[in-house]
Amino acid sequence: MQLGFIGTGEITLSIVTGLSSSGVAPHSIWLSPRNSAVAHGLANRFHGISVASCNQEVLDHSATIVIAVRPSAARDVLSELAFRPDHRVISLVATLSLRSLSALVAPAVRIARAVPLPSAAKQLSPTAIYPPDPMAFELFAGVGTVFPVERENEFDAICATTATIASYFAFNETIASWLEEQGVPASQARDYIARLFLGVTTGAVDAPKRSFQSLAATHATAGGINEQFLKHLVERGLLTRISEALDAVLHRIGAES
Repeated sequence: MQLGFIGTGEITLSIVTGLSSSGVAPHSIWLSPRNSAVAHGLANRFHGISVASCNQEVLDHSATIVIAVRPSAARDVLSELAFRPDHRVISLVATLSLRSLSALVAPAVRIARAVPLPSAAKQLSPTAIYPPDPMAFELFAGVGTVFPVERENEFDAICATTATIASYFAFNETIASWLEEQGVPASQARDYIARLFLGVTTGAVDAPKRSFQSLAATHATAGGINEQFLKHLVERGLLTRISEALDAVLHRIGAES
């Protein structure tokens, strides 16, 4: 596979690192030069990676193009490029619909959307793809678990859920900071909370037939402290606010696509 990346930010860094570390890296990878430190860092670290002089050179040397630019810059960047009819295009831009992409990358017609996460660097990314494309499936199977989606509205909804990652870390920071206030050293508090949720998440992954509601009920023993904490949050509308925030993100994705 001759793979090229337009955009060399955090997600490109993660995908290329994951592919190159897994031993199933494509025959060659070309990177755009915009983020020179990331691009040259990857080229120096792994074999088979080249840094292009411009975005068009990435297209000229690649058969599969991964678009990994910021949503605000995507249309301007893509409008300056000359795609070939034989290009396969995979877009990681959450706010560009398949219809919008088709117009921007014509005459290329083999187009897919994907939403990988930074955990791709460790081959742990859950990656939704739309439509279910064999090339995209093969690529992202090298960096985690692939979730093919049949309808674009479902894909957009999955994209919206990735907006919760920063809030997850902020939630953890609040808990770790509270531990510090109780006298626990900062480094110990941080490591404890990270491992607390690592264990919880691993348990959920290892029990795929159990709903999150079922797992919550198991932990929220009647009269116990988990039940007390959850009840406090529910009574103050926290979970409702989460749904409202996701609705707002999904609305933005639809409006900008």
